[in-house]
Amino acid sequence: MPKHDDPIIYFNGRYVPVSEAKVSILTHALHYGTGVFEGIRGYAAKEHNDLFLFRPDDHYHRWKQNCSLLRMGLTQTPAELTAITLELIRRNEFDSDIYVRPLCYKSSPRIGVHADDQFAIAIIALPFGVYLESSEGVHAGVVSWRRVEDNAIPARGKICGAYVNSVLASDDARRAGFDEAVFLNEAGHVVEGSSSNIFIVRNHKLLTPPPSDNILEGITRETVMELARNELGLTVEERSIDRSELYIADEAFFTGTAVEVAPIVKVDFHVLGDGHVGEISRSLRRLFYQVARGDMPRYYHWLTSSAQPVGVRK
Repeated sequence: MPKHDDPIIYFNGRYVPVSEAKVSILTHALHYGTGVFEGIRGYAAKEHNDLFLFRPDDHYHRWKQNCSLLRMGLTQTPAELTAITLELIRRNEFDSDIYVRPLCYKSSPRIGVHADDQFAIAIIALPFGVYLESSEGVHAGVVSWRRVEDNAIPARGKICGAYVNSVLASDDARRAGFDEAVFLNEAGHVVEGSSSNIFIVRNHKLLTPPPSDNILEGITRETVMELARNELGLTVEERSIDRSELYIADEAFFTGTAVEVAPIVKVDFHVLGDGHVGEISRSLRRLFYQVARGDMPRYYHWLTSSAQPVGVRK
């Protein structure tokens, strides 16, 4: 088969082609959404002759924490999980940007909503490019679906079943002609996109909803906040954001592992700023790519090299 058409993945403790990774039609997670996933980007840096995983230890630490919400106790350490991922890169001979999808799921083959302690894991790595085209800016739309509440299904958990909420929102937004959805929570506050965090710029200040508003505690979100403070000298504030604030923002953008930094130029039928990608959004997107591809040595601690046997590039 052509290269990467049947990539090697890590499944049930073994490295196997994805075509051989099978689960029962009765698998608990398939029927009830009882799984937890993660997403990690890998960036090919040709000038460094390397492929960098971006903050894998942080992603795997979050994955382990989130799995505990469903009482799935992963025994592997973040370092061990990162080593498995590096082995996938080696076996698949990836030389382009990739996306890594760790998945832990309730694996009992039976009917019945009550869960037991049986679970399995898989780690998949695939070539991956642009997820949300945003070079000219994104047109987002506020949807009628509300973000799932923490006391229902924790948004911070990346729980598989909770993403039906995101599928409904994204589908409505795209059918209405928008590029991406914007969720409100039950209090009417702006919280995030269908699979991304959100920021707005007002009066040269960066604002983003707090975790208590039912958002994912995003690693790209955290990265952008640090870059905004350290590299651009911006004030960053975590607070609730009203829908009307989104309409009158100077700039706005989504962040996430898949979307990276995606500027927003229009929300519903309200143009933001002058209708073009704003300077702060453009600067943060540029900084993010420089960091992720190894062009800013002070942030090497966020990168794990696949060219070395294991560990963080120094």
